[in-house]
Amino acid sequence: MKLIVGLGNPGEEYCKNRHNIGFMILNNFAMKRKISFKKEGNTLVARRNMYQLVKPQTYMNLSGKAVKSYIEDIDDLLVISDDIYLPLGEIRIRQTSGDGGHKGLLSIIEELETINFSRIRIGVGQPEHNGQLKEYVLENFSEEELSTLEITTDFAIKLIDCFIVKGFQSMLNYYSKNKKSYSEKIFSESMTKGGK
Repeated sequence: MKLIVGLGNPGEEYCKNRHNIGFMILNNFAMKRKISFKKEGNTLVARRNMYQLVKPQTYMNLSGKAVKSYIEDIDDLLVISDDIYLPLGEIRIRQTSGDGGHKGLLSIIEELETINFSRIRIGVGQPEHNGQLKEYVLENFSEEELSTLEITTDFAIKLIDCFIVKGFQSMLNYYSKNKKSYSEKIFSESMTKGGK
């Protein structure tokens, strides 16, 4: 069974934060599939026959503890997280990588004792000054940014579908085939909204 993990912080006050894009993607995925999340220990979980969606409720820095309790096969794990080093809406996928300064990914790496798991990184942009990073990721997306991220969400859901059915290679193939047209849509949307 595939394990799809979205990273974020629990609580209504965080739900539209940049740091919560992983939660937002899974919420949209679940809504489109008409499945709901239920509380299980320190997670929220939604299930179908082939997969389970998991939103850790441990706060970002302890995400790995929740993930570890569900992992069966590392090849079946897909983690969705924000990335401040990518422009808004930009998507990168990796099958192995470090934490890139992301505390949630670091926690998963430490708990699972490996960097070899699939991930979807979603760009949320950067503040003008690096000293503002912590505050920046805990700020809400603007309405313009949320509009752009509707395109991102649709693309991310298609990638998740590929991963669920045939694994990382299928996801990579879809990504490679559609990345250019997706990036053009994002660029066009950003320019329409004032170049942000």
